[in-house]
Amino acid sequence: MNTLPGEDSFPLIFDELREIQRQFGYLPADQLKALAKKIDVPLYRLHGAASFYPHFHLTPPPKADVRVCQDMSCHLRGAGMLRAGLEESFRQSGYMDAKIGGVSCLGRCNEAPALAINEHIYTGLSQNQIAAMVGDVLAGGTLPEISQVHRRVRCASDPYGDGQHYQTVQRLIASRDWAGAFETLKASGLRGLGGAGFPTESKWQLVRQAPGPQKFIVCNADESEPGTFKDRYILTHLPHLVIEGMILAGVLTGAQKGILYIRHEYEDQEKILHEEIRRCARAGLLGAQVLGSEFSFDLEIFVSPGGYICGEETALLEAIEGKRAEPRNKPPFPVQQGLWNKPTVINNVETFANVPTILFRGVDWYKSQGLNGSAGLKFIGVSGDVVHPGVYEVPMGTPVSELIFKYGGGIADEKKLKGFAPSGPSSGYLPASMTDVRLDFKSLADAGSMLGSGALVVCAEDRCMLDMALNATQFFRNESCGKCVPCRVGSQKLVEMLTGWTEGKGSATDITLIDELSGALRLTSICGLGQVVPAPIASVLKHFRAEVESHILQRSCPARVCPCGVRRSDGAGHSFTAAKQVRA
Repeated sequence: MNTLPGEDSFPLIFDELREIQRQFGYLPADQLKALAKKIDVPLYRLHGAASFYPHFHLTPPPKADVRVCQDMSCHLRGAGMLRAGLEESFRQSGYMDAKIGGVSCLGRCNEAPALAINEHIYTGLSQNQIAAMVGDVLAGGTLPEISQVHRRVRCASDPYGDGQHYQTVQRLIASRDWAGAFETLKASGLRGLGGAGFPTESKWQLVRQAPGPQKFIVCNADESEPGTFKDRYILTHLPHLVIEGMILAGVLTGAQKGILYIRHEYEDQEKILHEEIRRCARAGLLGAQVLGSEFSFDLEIFVSPGGYICGEETALLEAIEGKRAEPRNKPPFPVQQGLWNKPTVINNVETFANVPTILFRGVDWYKSQGLNGSAGLKFIGVSGDVVHPGVYEVPMGTPVSELIFKYGGGIADEKKLKGFAPSGPSSGYLPASMTDVRLDFKSLADAGSMLGSGALVVCAEDRCMLDMALNATQFFRNESCGKCVPCRVGSQKLVEMLTGWTEGKGSATDITLIDELSGALRLTSICGLGQVVPAPIASVLKHFRAEVESHILQRSCPARVCPCGVRRSDGAGHSFTAAKQVRA
């Protein structure tokens, strides 16, 4: 196979770019030219990668770059007011070299609102505290380092006691019962827990059976969907299970290299994982001759250069290879041609963490943990308008009502529940009347939603669901990689139309165009991002239609959230249904 000049250097690109940015604060053009020459990579390729990712700056940034998270959970918990207040505070203080803007989800949904100051992430700060910190930076001071000390929380899914980790891989290598391990995984029914839900055993078998000696195991720890933060919790408290799951995947498929892809905002978790990997290397669990056997398995961490699109499995592979994270056309699938076009297993953090537990405790135990015919335990991140946002480990099949009112402590400020997203913006919104739906693959699919990545976002009675649909659509628009026209143009068109509705400028005939645009996005987008762009507004039109009609027909937001004015009489009073019939 022909290779491009410097292909072997592509994975080093991001480390080199980070070092340049650390020195200069951005990526000067002369430094990029020098780097291209040093690693023998075409300058256009290097510039293309650097310009794609939000982590890198091609021009000098302001001395204080403040970014307030603007998505879902932070949107619900006052991010908009915080940003407006900071803008006014900066204006009054005359901060000339300070910039404030928005940023996509920072993975701190349980501590919303979150913000980043010069890429240092903070939560729980008041407007005055933030303004004072920015003032210190502008005066030449430094930002406080907030690296949390995490006490390990005992999780029900952890089969080991202290000091007894990695017994499953020890048993497997001693017994060499590969067939038995695959049969156990198949009987458990374990499916991918990052969103797609593909059977784990089938994926691993396909890679095992693929020809060729070079194969890869990749863990996707790039959770970036608004409302999603349960993988951060798992990496903090169960890093040994994630790593053991990857080692088991390597032994069972014949792969000798594993890469754990983690988002750059998870610095604490990266440190935890590095220490766990060092511990494994010292114990002979990683490297040549794992536990004295003929198996070799090396594991390294790849820190994402940023972007929600990196969570798409083929875009993630492109990033590891040092390229722009643009999704590949499928087929071929990663199990056939994945990293460097070699057979590759890609699974989510929670999926890998489940494998040692299933193989150690057995299928009967695993199935006994679920409810209503579901199997296993599930980590769910609960955020938004609840008293106690956080990650909860519950039986698969637990009703949403239990997550909200038992674990989450009910709706904040003693308000009533209006709606909820079972799994962030990709799942759309369901009404309060459907809280009896269970958190499992089938129940949520039957309800017209999905289990997804396990991100339950709760909306109180005074929220505007059209506003929430617009917020979710803006996220997808902002995070589209732009590779395919339907997603790039369609997401922007949807944002424009929904913005018009919130401003009272829409027309009832817009609904037909929404339907047509949504269909085009679902059918023609290359990857899942474009395909789910219509999900938020489609669900709101289905379950909260009267609220949308009020914006368009009466030019009024019932929740008094949107900028549209009071009701007026201008002839725009015919219904959506009538408008569709007239246009047809």
